Amino acid sequence: MSTVTLPEGPTTPRLLQSAQLLLDRNRTMRRLRGRYGSAFMVQMPVFGRTLVLSDPREVKQLFQTSPELADTIDANLGSVLGPGSMFALEGQEHRRQRKLLTPPFHGRRLKVYEELIEREAVLEMATWPEVREFPTMDSMMRITLNAILRTVFGADGAELDELRRLLPGMVTLGSRLAVVPVPRNLPGRYAPWKRFEAQRARYDAIVDRLIDQALRDPDLDGRQDVLSMMLQATYDDGTAMSRSDVADQLLTMLSAGHETTATTLAWTVERLRRHPDVLRRLVEEVDAGGSELRQAALIEVQRVRPVIDLTARQVRAESLTLGRWSLPRGQTVLVSIALMHADEELFENAATFDPDRFVGARPDTYGWIPFGGGVRRCIGAAFATMELDVVLRTLLRDFTLLPTDQPDESWHSRGIAIAPGRKGLAVVRRRATGDSPASTAPAVVSA
Repeated sequence: MSTVTLPEGPTTPRLLQSAQLLLDRNRTMRRLRGRYGSAFMVQMPVFGRTLVLSDPREVKQLFQTSPELADTIDANLGSVLGPGSMFALEGQEHRRQRKLLTPPFHGRRLKVYEELIEREAVLEMATWPEVREFPTMDSMMRITLNAILRTVFGADGAELDELRRLLPGMVTLGSRLAVVPVPRNLPGRYAPWKRFEAQRARYDAIVDRLIDQALRDPDLDGRQDVLSMMLQATYDDGTAMSRSDVADQLLTMLSAGHETTATTLAWTVERLRRHPDVLRRLVEEVDAGGSELRQAALIEVQRVRPVIDLTARQVRAESLTLGRWSLPRGQTVLVSIALMHADEELFENAATFDPDRFVGARPDTYGWIPFGGGVRRCIGAAFATMELDVVLRTLLRDFTLLPTDQPDESWHSRGIAIAPGRKGLAVVRRRATGDSPASTAPAVVSA
């Protein structure tokens, strides 16, 4: 076995380190990088003593490492989402599920979903107040939840209403349980894990009904929702997914694609209101039927305000050499997405919000990583990218978003996701036909 070689890190008590990360992960990570460099050891909640990486070369090597040598960590979202979740599966079983689930989120399938997502956005935005400040994140949550329930779950009627009521609270609680070390055996029916397990039982019952309805549908072959495709798909050996695996994967898709997309949209509002020149150009572009700057702006929002700021692996081999370091079996490794995206080596003037850096240029696969990387990269990345574009296009087309000179909103941890501290405050006016872009709008100063 190779000699273990790990970087330095703080020597303060474990509980203090964990508390600092729970209270302000972003600021703590930046402070540690400033002190120790692009790699350091830290005591993480749930994960324990963890290696944090942000060197582009070492991160690329980790993402290219075989899953037999380094794969998903034991303590992760899989413990919340279920053993059939992509977050819990390893090795051959992970590859098998990924092959089965990738097709619905690519190619012509995405075009089918665009109209539905735009319709959900129009319906929700019709409720927005005019010329009065309001937080956009809750509204974006409803848009992305309804979109996923229809496109992925194929839900409608009573099941749609039940899932709308159940899932927001369930996902929020599960997200927190995944990163906060709460014992599972706390007494009382209202203990966090007991509440989550009760919510999960209700969810499983609803999914069972949706599966029964789909299997009874004589037009199952003609349906476009992901659930119906999962029920018809088979592995290479001809077997189908079990009901429990279907339920776990549906919950995984919702958890990975609902809150994260909505939070990115709230950050987009927050960033654009503070960059009126970019906002004006975006409105001009949408009026002309273009999309290049809009797509670049969304890439830049995800760079400067990554909603998921960490992605993880655990060493499976007896030892693993990674750049400057030699890691023992079982070592947890976290890639800091936020620190990577703030790296001047990768992005010149990294602290500046500048969508033009991505106009006509695609981001580097191993430098811009809001969806993770390697074999664990999010399979719904193309779907999320399309949804972000459709919702932002609809907003810019139908509303004038008024700029502001207020300070940036702070980074607020919601467990897994990092959200704007004031939920992406906006002030809008509905656009009349022939309205000019937002360049003529005055700055708005909130009280």
